[in-house]
Amino acid sequence: MPPISYARHRFPPVVIQHAAWLYLRFTLSYRDVENLLAERGREVPYKTVRRWVLKFGPAVAKRLRQHRPQPSPRWHLDEMVVRIAGGWVYPWRAVDDEGEALNVLVQRRRDKHAARELMRKPLEKQGFAPAVVTTDGLRSYGAAFAEMGLSARHGQGLRKINRAEVSHQPVRRRERKVQRFKSPGSAQRFLSMRSARYNTFNVQRHLISRRTLRIFRAEAVVRRHAATAA
Repeated sequence: MPPISYARHRFPPVVIQHAAWLYLRFTLSYRDVENLLAERGREVPYKTVRRWVLKFGPAVAKRLRQHRPQPSPRWHLDEMVVRIAGGWVYPWRAVDDEGEALNVLVQRRRDKHAARELMRKPLEKQGFAPAVVTTDGLRSYGAAFAEMGLSARHGQGLRKINRAEVSHQPVRRRERKVQRFKSPGSAQRFLSMRSARYNTFNVQRHLISRRTLRIFRAEAVVRRHAATAA
């Protein structure tokens, strides 16, 4: 993958990297990032922060995804509904049982085609089929699995997909922060960029000791710096 070039930018790469990381890692608006940078003596307009995120965010997310370990064979699928431009849109999400986001897909329909597309990309990328797939009671999942010839055990139930539902919560917070997404395309771009960073810093802190947490955080920071390096 070609290196990221920060040439012809007035601000140094470290400022650009930090601004994009703040916006995609935390529930902040572009103006919030502008104010945080101003406190550090960097006067950066919020529109410039937005251009940085749109320009460098996808490339960094792709780099982060390339070095992720293989997920567990137990996947959870779920969909949520958001209102965009006066219509209903469905962000679909596939995660493993450790919370690793495998795919995020924004679709206008809640049908078999959307469920099939949700599964297709992680199957192609990971190179193996899951042993167990857990979903809610939507029949589109079963129809999609049958069409794809997926032989994984299919579990269903609202309480069984808590892992996928919890992964939707940051999206809900972001939706409120930005006063709804402006288009399905912008929602897809943001969710794809954010999920890569979420995977990097998702260290399951409630399951590990404080010492181990510090080690995992340090490793996540190293991976982030490697992905954003020029």
